[in-house]
Amino acid sequence: MFESIFKNIKETFTSPFFLWFVGLSIFFWALEIFFPWRKSQSIFRKDFWLDGFYMFFNLFIFPVLLLNFLANITHHLLWLGLNNAGIYQLDLLHINHLPSWLQILIFFLLRDFVQFNIHRLLHRVDWLWQFHKVHHSVKEMGFAAHLRYHWVEGIAYSLLQYIPLALLGMSVNDFTIMYVITIAIGHFNHANINVHLGWLKYILNNPQMHIWHHAKELPKKYGVNFGLTLSVWDYLFSTNYIPTSGRDVELGFDDEKSFPKRFLGQFIFPLKK
Repeated sequence: MFESIFKNIKETFTSPFFLWFVGLSIFFWALEIFFPWRKSQSIFRKDFWLDGFYMFFNLFIFPVLLLNFLANITHHLLWLGLNNAGIYQLDLLHINHLPSWLQILIFFLLRDFVQFNIHRLLHRVDWLWQFHKVHHSVKEMGFAAHLRYHWVEGIAYSLLQYIPLALLGMSVNDFTIMYVITIAIGHFNHANINVHLGWLKYILNNPQMHIWHHAKELPKKYGVNFGLTLSVWDYLFSTNYIPTSGRDVELGFDDEKSFPKRFLGQFIFPLKK
């Protein structure tokens, strides 16, 4: 068992994705250093190292220890149920004859729409919100805040998006391509940089839009700006909200004073709740 875990750890930290991830993180950190939006914010902002640990825990440590196991179980149960129903192959929409770029685009749009709705659930369902508070405990925004989230939230996203993507017959290679793209845009959304996208702001999420998702005071009970990679869903479903630039808006949530400030406390807090 331990040999398998150590082997997975070695493969993870020598994989092309790991190198891509490190490169993307350094790139967006450099943008924050040389072109900061909030110029008074320190390079090593509040909770910088905590968010750095969350990045590696959620992307490289936790998947090796548990998430891959849960994904395999889900895959097995899904196929068991499909086989019992007389279904022996996925790709139910038969898109494998389409050009590769179009297949990836369809996968990308479906995955992002599913994630948009999962994100809304995290704000609307109280017990899910207790886990999602970890992400909203950020008080100074930076690229690394993108991956500050509770491991249970990671399971929810992974498992709930797995079935619709599997039904389309998405390959591991396609998923890897999309994952690198979404990681890059997620870093961008949370980065301390000011970028004017013009009409692209209606399609692509951005720091000036996402900062309002983390604002402590909001006009709607369950929040605004739920898009992860694309902002278009918020404009389509009227959950968009950008009243001003939001550069210095206060971040957090109402009962944040009772929320733990360290990883272990945040790890346990929602489970006790």
